[in-house]
Amino acid sequence: MLTEHADRIGEDFWQGADLVMEVVSDDPESRERDLVKKRKDYASAGIAEYRIIDPHDRQIMVLKLAGKAYAARGEYAAGARAESALLNGFAVDVSEVFAPLK
Repeated sequence: MLTEHADRIGEDFWQGADLVMEVVSDDPESRERDLVKKRKDYASAGIAEYRIIDPHDRQIMVLKLAGKAYAARGEYAAGARAESALLNGFAVDVSEVFAPLK
């Protein structure tokens, strides 16, 4: 949640979010829901940045809300850093995201 939206932070739950990260399921029906339906749902909810983390394709897609739909800011694979469209300086190394746990 961005600082300017701190009034949406409740004790029991938050009213909305500014950034959502979705990890895509390998199940074909869930993949469709994760990649298409949730994208529309999050856009309708006004979530400014949506990140799709896809373990199958080992990539991260960063989407930024543009009006009532998302525009792709970038698709990042191993060796790249997925930079936020919303949070200045926030980035993750894609290789590290998909690296095996030690």
